[in-house]
Amino acid sequence: MTGTRHFTLLHQAFQRGIAPLSKLRPRFFTSASVVKVDININQTSNPAMASINPPATPEGVPACSEKPLPKLTPSEFRQYNRMAEHMDYYHNHFRSTWTLMMTACEKNKRPDGMSIRQFLQTGQQLCSSLTMHHGIEEAHIFPVLARKMPAFQKELELLTQHKEIHKGLDQLEEYLEACRSGERELRLGELKKVLDTFGEVLWQHLDDEVKQLGAENMRKYWTLDEMKRLPM
Repeated sequence: MTGTRHFTLLHQAFQRGIAPLSKLRPRFFTSASVVKVDININQTSNPAMASINPPATPEGVPACSEKPLPKLTPSEFRQYNRMAEHMDYYHNHFRSTWTLMMTACEKNKRPDGMSIRQFLQTGQQLCSSLTMHHGIEEAHIFPVLARKMPAFQKELELLTQHKEIHKGLDQLEEYLEACRSGERELRLGELKKVLDTFGEVLWQHLDDEVKQLGAENMRKYWTLDEMKRLPM
C-alpha cells in the first residue's frame, strides 16, 4: 500500500467514524502480549516468516558480531535501508503537519486560505494518523524486530516514546474537538502550549526510529535474505 493510499484510508475511516480514535489506541506490549505474538509468528504456516525468528541467547537477544563489517554494495545498502526509507516517508507526513500547525501558533495566524474548520481537521488527522501508525507498529512490526533488536523490545526507549507522545496526543485531540464542537474558541497560543507538551519527544522519536532501521544498524542483526521477509 502506498503512503498516499495509507493516509487517504486513515482519513476516510476517521471521517466516516468507522475507526474511532478511542478504538485505535496502541496497545503497549506486556511481556505476555509479546510472547503471544512470538508464538503466532513461529507457528505461522509460512516458513519464510518463521525463519526470521532464530533461537535467542540466554539473555533473550540473539548475539550480534562486534567485528568490523565489510562495506555494503549499493544494492545491499538499498535492501538494508528499505525499512528506514519507508518509515521516513510516513514520518515526513507527520513532520509536515506538525510544522504547519506550530508555525501558525508561533505567527498567531492560520495558513493563508485555510479556514478554522480546515485547520482543526488537519490537527485531528495528525492525531488519527499517528495513532493508527503506532498501532500498526506495535502489533505487526516491533514484535518481529524485537526478536533481535533491543531497541524494539517492551518498555525500552522507542515504546516509552510512544507512550509519552500519546499523552500529548490525547490532550491535543481533546482540545481540537472542543474547538470543533464550539465548546471553546480556538486560541493559537493555547494550542501551542498543548503541542509543546510532546513536540520534543515526537521529533526525537521520528528520528530515532528511522536511525534504528538504517542500513548500517540493520545489517548488524539481519541477513539480506531475512530483510526481504521483514514486515513493511
